[in-house]
Amino acid sequence: MNTVGNFNKKGSKRGMDCLFASLIIVFVSLLPLKAPAQESDDGSSFTASLLNIEAPVNETFRYQATLKNSSAQARVYELEAEMPEGWRVAFKARGSQVTSLNVEPGKTESLTVEIRPAYGAEPSKYAIPLQASAADETLSLELEAVVEGSYELELTTPSGRLSGEITEGEKAEILLQVKNTGSLALNDITFSSQNPRNWQATFSPSEIQQLDPGKSVDVIASLSVPDKTLAGDYVSKFTAKNASSTSTATYRITVKTSMLSGWVGILVILLAIGFVFYLIRKFGRR
Repeated sequence: MNTVGNFNKKGSKRGMDCLFASLIIVFVSLLPLKAPAQESDDGSSFTASLLNIEAPVNETFRYQATLKNSSAQARVYELEAEMPEGWRVAFKARGSQVTSLNVEPGKTESLTVEIRPAYGAEPSKYAIPLQASAADETLSLELEAVVEGSYELELTTPSGRLSGEITEGEKAEILLQVKNTGSLALNDITFSSQNPRNWQATFSPSEIQQLDPGKSVDVIASLSVPDKTLAGDYVSKFTAKNASSTSTATYRITVKTSMLSGWVGILVILLAIGFVFYLIRKFGRR
């Protein structure tokens, strides 16, 4: 009986140990991923709060880094990065863009590293090695940029033509087309317009909840032109946007006068000519 009891106690203890170890593994896995620090012999280091950032290809990847000088003398660190072809990097400190940074003895300086992927970069994980080099040491830091895809929105017309005609005092329906030319879905697309004074525009539909990559949706813009608008060329700007992308189509509109206005104008001219002719005949005889 004692042997069985001891066995049960040992088994129970092993189970508790395994459970405790599993909880530790889960807890560690949930901790934020941080960039490993590379320290020099005197304790100087180049670190970042996050090693890995995910974002669309048309957004800027921003990393917060820290440069620590643990030596007994001031150091000027030259900042460099090995970028994939077409990518751009900018180092910012104290509100300005910099290429080097002076760090006093025993002090640390905060850096913002802004990385802009190349246009059309394929979705993938990219390694970005950084270096901070002083006269007597080089500190290294490797970041990761995970490109998810791109948000691209295009507003045009089905035919590509961005001009039309309208008669003053009437309403025109302009057929627009919204295209998702990126690789990620676009959500909550809304529409707006900039028009000449007193012109009004409405859209149907007024909002697109989701537009998948490669898809397009037709939208009707109803444009009302006030009475007595002078004949000529005018411009309306239609905009489609969501939180990630914006596209504007500039539409040129030629306003014509109505037939009634034309006949009224002709009648006024004829009356004026007749009145002048009457005055000439009346006063010309005296």
